[in-house]
Amino acid sequence: MALFLVQHGISASKDIDPGKGLSDFGREKTNRIALVAKGYKIPVQKIVHSGKKRAEQTADIFHEVLALETPMKKISGIKPMDDARRFAATIEPKGNLMVVGHMPFMERFVSFLTTGTENCRVYKFQNSGIVCLDMEIGKDNEVDWFIRWTLNPNIS
Repeated sequence: MALFLVQHGISASKDIDPGKGLSDFGREKTNRIALVAKGYKIPVQKIVHSGKKRAEQTADIFHEVLALETPMKKISGIKPMDDARRFAATIEPKGNLMVVGHMPFMERFVSFLTTGTENCRVYKFQNSGIVCLDMEIGKDNEVDWFIRWTLNPNIS
């Protein structure tokens, strides 16, 4: 099972869009990364998002470009200040799930899965970028999560 974690695309300012949906630049960057993901045949089976406008729009771009048949779904537990440990307990080790969410939750979630604590930053997300986490089951049936790869709009 792989988790594909995405920070929503760059949003418009509140004075332009009070709902803070994606800016034109945010849509462009998200579409570009989604096209690269499609080219690599990233095996996403399902996409979930927080329900905030910018996350839903980001998820929608990935959903469309990757031509997924499974409907997207709004879920709870992945908003900026939600508890990463609580959400981690809900992850089922089947399928390849893309989660579109927010900072600082996404960084705390990666930290918790890979180190066991939310307070050790192991990765700095970029808007629209993808972090692929994968898991192995150890000898004692413990789940060991690790970062398999990342795909980001800015490489400098």
